[in-house]
Amino acid sequence: MNKTFARYSPIVHDVVVVHDPQPLPMIRYRQRENPWIWRCHIDVSNPNQQMLSMLQPIILRYDACVVSSEDFRKPGLALETRIIPPAIDPFSEVNQKMSERTIERKLAKYKIPHDKPLIVQVSRFDKWKDPLGVLEVYKRVKKEVDCCLVMIGNMASDDPEGPAIFEDPLLKTQRIEDIHLITQTDPLLVNALQRAAAVVIQLSRKEGFGLTVSEAMWKETPVVATNVGGIPMQIEDGNTGFLIQPQDYDDATERVLKILRDPDLGAELASKGKKHIRAHFLMPRLLLDWLELLSEMM
Repeated sequence: MNKTFARYSPIVHDVVVVHDPQPLPMIRYRQRENPWIWRCHIDVSNPNQQMLSMLQPIILRYDACVVSSEDFRKPGLALETRIIPPAIDPFSEVNQKMSERTIERKLAKYKIPHDKPLIVQVSRFDKWKDPLGVLEVYKRVKKEVDCCLVMIGNMASDDPEGPAIFEDPLLKTQRIEDIHLITQTDPLLVNALQRAAAVVIQLSRKEGFGLTVSEAMWKETPVVATNVGGIPMQIEDGNTGFLIQPQDYDDATERVLKILRDPDLGAELASKGKKHIRAHFLMPRLLLDWLELLSEMM
C-alpha cells in the first residue's frame, strides 16, 4: 500500500511531512530531493522493541522527527527530534463561539437536559479512555449532587474494540435518564457540551496528547483529567484544572464534587485555564514552531 501511495501521490514539495508510523515506509519508494520529516503523534519513549527494530532503518532515512512532548522522545534515537506540541484552532466548528440560544437548541436536539449540572467526557469508546471508570465516578458523584453525564465519542475505523466496548453490558445497563452515550460525529454538539458542562473530565489510562482538554479549557470550563500523555502539559494541577492518577476514582470523585460545590473555584480554574491555552496551545504558536523548524531545514 505504501509503495502504491508513494508512486501515485503528488509529492512535489519543498518539505514532506509524514504523520505517524503507518505511512513511514513511503520514503523507501521515492527519490528524496528535499527534507522529509516524520511527525510522530504517539509516545515512542518505550516502544515494542521488535517493532522498533523493524522500523528504525526506515526512521533513520528521515531528516528529523517531531513529537508532542519531551516525554514522548525516544532516548538514543540517532535522528534530530523536535518537540512541537499540537494546538487547537479557535475558529473551527468545535471551538468557535456559540450563543446560549444555540447551545440550548443543540442540547435539546439530542434530548440532553440543561436543568442540572452536566459532567462531560469527549473521547472514543476505547478501553484506554476508561468509559467504565467514568461511569463509576459519575455514580459516586450522583449520590452527593444531582447531575447528568454525557459521554460522546465516535468509533475510530482502526479500532476494532470500540464497538465492543460501547456494547459492554455494564454500559448498556446504565442507559438511564441521566446518562447519555452519543456516537454521533457532530463538532457543534461537542462544542455545545464543552460549553454547557459544569465539569469536563478526561479519565484516560493512556493518552496521546488529548486536545479535548485544551478545547474545554478554551471554552472556560473546568477540567479534571488524568496525569498521562500530553495532559499534564495542558493542566497545571490546582491552578488551571485538576490532575489525578489513572483509575483513582476516589480522587476523581472528590475533585469533581469540589468544583460542583464551589462555583467560584470552578470559575477561577476555568479563567486561568483559558489564559494558559491562549498562551501555549493555539494555532499561531504551532505555526511559529513549524516555521522555525522548516527555516532551519531548507
